[in-house]
Amino acid sequence: MTDISLDTLASSAARPRRDIGIKKRYAAERRFRLYGVLAIAVGLAFLGVMLTSIVSKGYTAFWQTTVTLPIHFDEKIIDPSNKRATDPNVLVTANYPKLAEAALIEKLGIDPSDRATVRKLKGFLSDGSRVQLRAIVAADPSVIGTTRDVDILAAANLDSAYKGQIDLNVPESRRKVSDQQVEWMNKLKAEGVMAEHFNTGLFSYGASSRPETSGVGVALIGSIYMMVIVLLLALPIGVAASIYLEEFAKKSRFTDLIEVNINNLAAVPSIVFGLLGLAVFINFLGLPRSASFVGGLVLTLMTLPTIIIATRAALAAVPPSIRSAALGLGASKMQMVFQHILPLAAPGILTGTIIGLARALGETAPLLLIGMVAFVADYPKTPFDPATALPVQIYMWANEAERAFVERMSGAIIILLIFLMAMNIVAIVLRRRFERRW
Repeated sequence: MTDISLDTLASSAARPRRDIGIKKRYAAERRFRLYGVLAIAVGLAFLGVMLTSIVSKGYTAFWQTTVTLPIHFDEKIIDPSNKRATDPNVLVTANYPKLAEAALIEKLGIDPSDRATVRKLKGFLSDGSRVQLRAIVAADPSVIGTTRDVDILAAANLDSAYKGQIDLNVPESRRKVSDQQVEWMNKLKAEGVMAEHFNTGLFSYGASSRPETSGVGVALIGSIYMMVIVLLLALPIGVAASIYLEEFAKKSRFTDLIEVNINNLAAVPSIVFGLLGLAVFINFLGLPRSASFVGGLVLTLMTLPTIIIATRAALAAVPPSIRSAALGLGASKMQMVFQHILPLAAPGILTGTIIGLARALGETAPLLLIGMVAFVADYPKTPFDPATALPVQIYMWANEAERAFVERMSGAIIILLIFLMAMNIVAIVLRRRFERRW
C-alpha cells in the first residue's frame, strides 16, 4: 500500500513537468512557424517593392508620344537637282528633318521668318524623323511632291513631359522643356494631333543615342541566337555526359573527381566563364568579338554543369526495377538506357534544361568580358555578326545619363522578366504534366 502511494505521488509530481515540457515544445514549434511566415512575408514584400518600382518606371516605355503632321515631300528639299534617277544616294542624304520642321511650323501657325520662335522648336520633334521619312521615300519614291500624314516621334524630353514625368511647375530654367514648348504641346494635344501610341519601336529599334529611337530589337535577336546555340550544344553534351556517369562509368577516384568538379563548376561565378571565353575563344581561337556565337559558347560552358546535375538526378530517380526488368527481358545496356530509362527521365531533363537556359538568358557579366557591349544599330544576319544581348542592353541603358533611358531600361527589364517567368512556367508545367512518382 505504501509502495502504490509512493508511485502515485511520483507520477503526480512528474506530470506537471511533462506538461511544461510539452508546452515548451509546442511554443517552440509555433515560434518556428511564425519565423517562417515572417521570412516569407519579408521576401514577398521586397519582391513586391522591386516589381512595383520596375513596373511603375517601365510601363510607360511601351507607349510613345507622336505628332501627326501633314508632311509635304518637297522635291526642292529632297532632290533639288533632280538627280535621283542617276544618283540614288540623293534620297539618302536629303534633309528630311527640314520637312518635319516645315510641317510643324505650318501646324502651329508660326511665321517662318520669325527665327527666334523657330529656334524654340529645336528639341520638339525627334531627330529620328530623318530615318522615318527616308524609309517612306525609299519604299515609294513616287511620294515625292505629294503630302501625306505621318506620325513623327516626339523628342525624348517632350515625350517625358507629355507622360507627366517632368514637373512642369518648377521654374523653366530647371527643366529641359521650355514654357513655349509646353504651350505648343498642350495646343497639339487639344487638337488631337499629339497622342500616345503603342511603342512598337521598343521591340524593333536597335541601339541609338536618342532614347525615343532606342529599342531591344538587336538585343532580342542576339539573345535568341545565343539561346539556340546553348540548346544545340549544352543539351546533347550534358545528357551524354550524364548518361555515361550515371549508367556506364564504374565508380572510381577518377569519376569521383569528375563529379566533384562538376558540382564545383555549378557554383563558380559566371564572370569566370567570361574570362575563360575571352582567353580561349577570342584570344586563342581568334573568334570575333561581340558575336552571338562566342556568347553562346561561353553560356554553354556555364550551363553544362546545371544540365548534367539535373539529368543525373532525373536518371537516378528512375527505379532500379525498370533497369532489372529491361535487362531480364534480354535488352542490352544501351537499349535499356535509351528505350526505357531516358524516356522516363525526360521530364526532369527538360525541366533542368529550361532552368539552365533561363539562367543563361539573364547573365550579363560573362558577355561583358567578350565584348558584347558594342553599339550595334543593325540587326545581326548571322551568329558571327556583332550583336548584343537583352541583359547587356539593360546594363548599357543603366549607364546612360539621359533621363528617358531610365524608362527604356525598366521597360527592357519587364520584357526580360516576362521571358524568364515564361520559361520557368513552362518548366513547371512540363514537370507536373509528365512527371511520374514511383
